[in-house]
Amino acid sequence: MDVNSLDPSRSYCDTCQIFMTAVYETLIGLDPTDNTTLEPRLATKWESNSAQTEFTFTLDPTAKFPDGTSVTSTDVKFSWQRLAALQGSSSYLVGSVDTIDDSDPGVVKVTLKAPNSAFLAQVNASYLGIMEKKVAEANGATLDPATDKAETWFLSNSAGSGPFSLESYESGSELRLKRNDAYWGATANFPEVIIKETPQAVTQRQQLEQGAVDIAMQISSDVASGMSGSDINVEQVKTFNYVYLALSPGAKGGETLTPKVREAIRLALDYKGLVDVTVGGAGQSQASPIPNGFTGTDGLAAPVQDVAKAKQLLADDGATNLTFDATYPTLNVYGVDFSTAMQKVQTDLKAVGITLNLDPVEISVWADKIGGDGIPVTMLYFAPDHTDSSQYVQYFGLLEGSQWQTWSKAEPVASEQDLLDKAFATQDPTTRADLYNQLATAMIADQIIISMVNPDLFLASRADITGMHYSACCNLDLARLGRS
Repeated sequence: MDVNSLDPSRSYCDTCQIFMTAVYETLIGLDPTDNTTLEPRLATKWESNSAQTEFTFTLDPTAKFPDGTSVTSTDVKFSWQRLAALQGSSSYLVGSVDTIDDSDPGVVKVTLKAPNSAFLAQVNASYLGIMEKKVAEANGATLDPATDKAETWFLSNSAGSGPFSLESYESGSELRLKRNDAYWGATANFPEVIIKETPQAVTQRQQLEQGAVDIAMQISSDVASGMSGSDINVEQVKTFNYVYLALSPGAKGGETLTPKVREAIRLALDYKGLVDVTVGGAGQSQASPIPNGFTGTDGLAAPVQDVAKAKQLLADDGATNLTFDATYPTLNVYGVDFSTAMQKVQTDLKAVGITLNLDPVEISVWADKIGGDGIPVTMLYFAPDHTDSSQYVQYFGLLEGSQWQTWSKAEPVASEQDLLDKAFATQDPTTRADLYNQLATAMIADQIIISMVNPDLFLASRADITGMHYSACCNLDLARLGRS
């Protein structure tokens, strides 16, 4: 599990997506059968003006919190304003919101600071789930990060309207959810769901085959081989998840990560070898930080290794005997073992004269370091927050204040913000695709984020589990699961 927080305004992780979807409902949902169709959730309908600056959502009058209180526009306003105010990793999703009119309890009227054709997709993100204002406030939640004291309360309590509520959480061990028997919608099939931290894929397989668990979320390709049978179902699916290398020229120790050195690193990598070594070939290379299949990726050339050109770039830059610290979290995500992947990167870079000092650490230690002096070379992963390409520009692009502009300490690139503004201002699919293609190309040229492997996902479950799926916004919607 990669839980950073269970506070709905602070949580941001893969496990958090599952948790938030189960406990804190969004206004709009996503149909996982096609991962593109938006569907009603707390809102029965929605509309916008042609300029994409005003959005109106009509709330379902039957939607209620577990205590019987109706979900109102005031709860929506508080939830989104608190998300913006606390400035967590997912706060960018409401960064375009200017005002929220909650004068009608059953209608949410949102005015944006500027046109945003991606706003409905952002509303669909699990991190925009709604909490009950009066309960949250009674337990320390405010709109001021200096006075907000609710995060500890949220570690053992929840305040959402979803089909499940939080029962308990033990860091590094398990997250336990209980069915919300007062749920206003269709009752979930299971009275309890336990998410257990089980880092090793082999152990996951053993527990699944023994019937100790019903679902294994991080089965690797080699471990998945031969699992299917009368008791186990394994489905291999394409995803938008990926693992990437990140270079931070502004980090302490990253001063020699010039544009030519960064390009040399990108060209030195053996991309096919990385896919083979990490996921046994069950995945793809990815050209840019916008993943395969998202708007703007058509026609982008797959990354290729060019050792000779990498060496020439280093020679042209006068870069010899380069050594970088590479601190990375000790994770196994989407079947990719980070230590295995970083050892392969280390070998590839050594072939062009660059030495990496590998430093695997717990993710909490990694987070402190990346948020402090920074890390010259590191590895991390990303799963989509919603269905629009804008999220990758907002997170990885060198926009002033973006996550990776902040972490890399690289200079902002004004042209990327200009292109994103143009993409937000148009609804024309062809124009948007061209603009995001330009943004993808620009982010490749930044040489900050180097996508390494886009792994296939193995959905492994007991044969009697129904409703298994992969969702582009929410990972796994527990309410859709059942037992035959």
